[in-house]
Amino acid sequence: MADTTNFSLRIDNDLKRQSEVLFSELGMNLTTAINVFLRQSVREGGFPFQVRLETPNKQTIAAMEEALSLIADKNTKRFSVEEALKELKK
Repeated sequence: MADTTNFSLRIDNDLKRQSEVLFSELGMNLTTAINVFLRQSVREGGFPFQVRLETPNKQTIAAMEEALSLIADKNTKRFSVEEALKELKK
């Protein structure tokens, strides 16, 4: 048997309860689930899933703001898809 150690962590009560229900349905307890996560993290050399912010970067926000201002501007020329394709081919 592998040499083991104990560690403790703080977790929201509701999150713990929901996690225990989920992992129980998968046939394991929370300790086993955490060990699976840690082992997979070691194998992957990091998180075993993408960790990222869902907010757009500055360039995307600027493009979105520009698009909104163009939509609001009544002087902006509007094209149908066919007209836009014709303009692009010129």
